[in-house]
Amino acid sequence: MSDTIDGAALLNEVEAFHRRFNVFPTEAAYVAVVLWDAHAHLLDCFESTPRLAFLSPEPGSGKSRALEIVETLVPNPMAAVDASAAALFRSVSGADGKRPTILFDEIDTIFGPKAGENEQLRGFINAGHRRNRPMFRCVGDGANQTVQPFHSYAAVAVAGLGYLPDTIRDRSVNIRMRRRARNEKIEPYRTRMHEKEGFALRERLAAWAEQVTERVMGAWPDMPDGVTDRPADVWEPLLAVADAAGGDWPGRARTACVTLVNASKANDKGSLGVRLLTDLRDHVMVGIDRLPTVAILDRLNALDDAPWADLHGKPLDNRRLSRMLAEYMTADNEPITSRNIKTAGSVLKGYYSADLRDAWARYCPPPPESPLPPLPGTENTA
Repeated sequence: MSDTIDGAALLNEVEAFHRRFNVFPTEAAYVAVVLWDAHAHLLDCFESTPRLAFLSPEPGSGKSRALEIVETLVPNPMAAVDASAAALFRSVSGADGKRPTILFDEIDTIFGPKAGENEQLRGFINAGHRRNRPMFRCVGDGANQTVQPFHSYAAVAVAGLGYLPDTIRDRSVNIRMRRRARNEKIEPYRTRMHEKEGFALRERLAAWAEQVTERVMGAWPDMPDGVTDRPADVWEPLLAVADAAGGDWPGRARTACVTLVNASKANDKGSLGVRLLTDLRDHVMVGIDRLPTVAILDRLNALDDAPWADLHGKPLDNRRLSRMLAEYMTADNEPITSRNIKTAGSVLKGYYSADLRDAWARYCPPPPESPLPPLPGTENTA
């Protein structure tokens, strides 16, 4: 029987290897990436696998290098820069039993705002987040086609410029990369010189994974307070790995979990519809019960750090406002629509706070602790 491997010491070595060649924005990021590397060797122990996303607003931020180091540490890495969804289906469902760890560089060319939608790949990445979620495709020619399930459960890491579809971002540990400052030094990475070191760590991670499989299988790690729902799904495998490793990794993992989950919430403005509802509640209709549409548009388009003045080159207008709000319901389960508002000498179309309150309660984050004062000129027009 092989000697028992010290999991905590091994993860320390993996972290040190990353630190030689990667500058991550926080200590939490190093912890998360190391745990993700290790979890890829234990994939069959979990019901779900988080995606790992290295994102940045500008090129030259170390995303590709981070993915390159990950590639040396995970089992059966598959670089998938231009792989089709069909190729990925067949790779994950392959008969050789070697499920790949899929690595997408330049993911913005697939999902970026200028790339259009790529529903086949998006569906593959989303479905593969959970075990036993095959995707069904027709196989064969003409009338001889049959429906065949393709398994998609696989570890996926991506790198790209700042954009991911919400459905993928919410299933990911998101690392916001940035360019190195002048005082941040790393070793130059040379494949011929250094990849063998990564491969040696990969072999030891695989051996350690075999030793702890029974302990990790079916584990229910304690979640930090406030980490529930999708973030809990994302972090459960990583915390299970940390608990199996022992040492200071369980504590570091939970600290990293809270840090990155909170950062994700702070950066997440929700969908554009939720952003609209929230801005109406917190900035436009504060302390008033109704407001004409023209006044709502003026105030929304005047908000700093808001998207309304430039939606694909045009400001938010009456038609789009109406269409967006109609997606949500009043307390009476009717679509939110404009209604008549009587003003001095005329009747204008506008919106009532009473119609929005149910949507505010269901979809918006908690309001500020102290109510904001109403904007000038928005006093109750009832």
